[in-house]
Order: sequence, then structure tokens, then C-alpha cells
Amino acid sequence: MKKHLILLATLVVASIAAKAQYVESPADGLPKCDIRPSMTVLLYPEGQAAGKGIVENGVQVTNGPQEDNGLRGPETCSASGSRRNVGDDARIDIYFAPVPNGQMVVYTPGGGYSHLSTYNEGVYGAKWLTDRGISVAVLKYRMPNKHHTVPLDDVQNAFRYCRYHAAEWGVKQIGVMGGSAGGHLSSCASTMWVDEITRPDFAVLIYPRITLRRGELCDTKENLLGKDSEWDDNVDEHLRLLEYYSPDTHVNAQTPPTYIVLSANDNSVPATNFLPYYGKLLEYKVPVEVHIFPVGGHGWGFSSEEYKGVGKDKFAPCRPQFEATLQDWLTRQLPKE
Repeated sequence: MKKHLILLATLVVASIAAKAQYVESPADGLPKCDIRPSMTVLLYPEGQAAGKGIVENGVQVTNGPQEDNGLRGPETCSASGSRRNVGDDARIDIYFAPVPNGQMVVYTPGGGYSHLSTYNEGVYGAKWLTDRGISVAVLKYRMPNKHHTVPLDDVQNAFRYCRYHAAEWGVKQIGVMGGSAGGHLSSCASTMWVDEITRPDFAVLIYPRITLRRGELCDTKENLLGKDSEWDDNVDEHLRLLEYYSPDTHVNAQTPPTYIVLSANDNSVPATNFLPYYGKLLEYKVPVEVHIFPVGGHGWGFSSEEYKGVGKDKFAPCRPQFEATLQDWLTRQLPKE
């Protein structure tokens, strides 16, 4: 009986510390690896409509949402980890590295701002990172649903929460990582931060969509801002927002060191899309490393043959080099003792 009481007390303390726990539905399916979050924290414990963030011990840890994304009802998740309809339950799944090196990554999955690729650019990435000593906060951010402030709000609140707890977690450095639309969000986080708390210490952009243009077909743009035709009566405002949400226009000398990787044969995001961003990083002398691999297409993330099956990983010929260069680069970002 005593053991049961101790366990109950431990669970209560853990629940209070995390403020709000989210339990995935058993119907969601499971990723093809055994890693599970150490804790899950709702960014808006009372829902979006309440307009509140997280308060712990009387301290305002995170901000409330600027706006509601308008999505209601249950989330859905496919067998491959494609999660849709993220709204009130925006959250971070936190994975602590068994042997931590002091680094942490806020991971923003892609999905064209219509869904989240939570296995390929979430759980599997968390497994790869934690195996190398890097703790991870996988952000299940709200889909914008044309409410363009929503994703950036969520990633900045994820940083606020992780910075607040960094000392107790032994975390000395927090970066951001994302692929595709998650790469867009990570590049926004890298250039549109509001203070040192929300500024990433480094950024990893994987086949990122960065520059947004009117007249170009792009799910990321349309789900964030709407179709071009919806702005025909206010083209000037549309152009302003497209420029605002093209992170290359915000790069400056304080943009964090950046690693960019993509495939030359990417048919979803043109391989040249990152060039304006890269050019600005060079202009402002921001440390940047770029790798362009000949094959892989789009969306390969961390779904190696271990998860996809032998012969099914289209990035397999290049994956060892990608992983080696990324691990080397991340190691070089560690604070000098």
C-alpha cells in the first residue's frame, strides 16, 4: 500500500510540474521505435479561448495565444504519424537524453501547415538526437488555418517553457530544428525572435521552405495566409505579409549559426528556395553550413530504413553522410568550457 501511495504522490508532483498532461489516443497508432516522451506539456492548459499561457508558482512562464486558430474537435493521426487538427491541445513532447551533453532542440515538424509529420520529423528525430546526448522538445504546434501568427507564437512559447526549466534540466543551449514547413517555422524562429529567451542558439533547417512568393503554388503559403486569389482585393497587404513571412528579409548579425540540408531533386520545395536566406546569412557573416545531396527528394527526415524497411528509404545513399555532418556540426555548436 505504501508503494502505491508513493507512486501516486510522484505522479501528482509530476503532473503539477508539467501543468497539463496530454495522453495520445490508442487509436493513433505508434511509431516504429520504443522511445516515448519523458513528459508532455500543454502550451495553453485552459485552451485557446482563455487567452492564457502557463503559470507556475505565480510566475508567468509562457504567453497566451495572440489569436485562436479556429480549429475544434479531436485531432487525428495516421499510421505514419500525420497529425491533423491541432488546436487547443498544442503541446511539447519532451524527450530527455539518457546521457545529456547540455544541448536541447525544439523540433518543429513539417506538413505544409496542414498537418504535422510527427514521426518522420518528430519521434524518429528525437530518437536520433537523444542517442547523441541532445534532449528534444517536439512541438505539436497549432495549424494556422490562415491565422498566420499562430505557429510562431507556439514555437516562441516552447522556447519560453524550455528556457524557464533549462537550469533544472541541465540544459545550457537550446536550438531549433525543422523540415519543410517546419523549416519555415524554424527559420522564422531564428529571425523573428523577440528577446534572448526566444532566440535559438542554433538552427537546423532540413529541406526548408523559406521564401514565399505570390504566384507560386505552395501549400505552406496557402495554409498560412490563404490562396493568392483571396487577396486579389488587397494585393499590397498580401505582398507585405509574404515579405514578412519570408525569413530572409529578417536576417541580421544576431541570427543564430545555421545548418541547411536539402536534396537537389526535391520536387516539393525548389532546391533554389533557400538561396535568398543563404545569401543574407553570408552578408551578415552568420556562420552557415550547407549540404545539397543529389537524391532523396522531399520529406526524408529521420525515417531511415530502420523505420521504413530495407530499400524504402529514398535518402539511404546519402543518409550516413548527412548524419555524420549534422552530428559534427551540432558538436561544434556546444559552448566552449
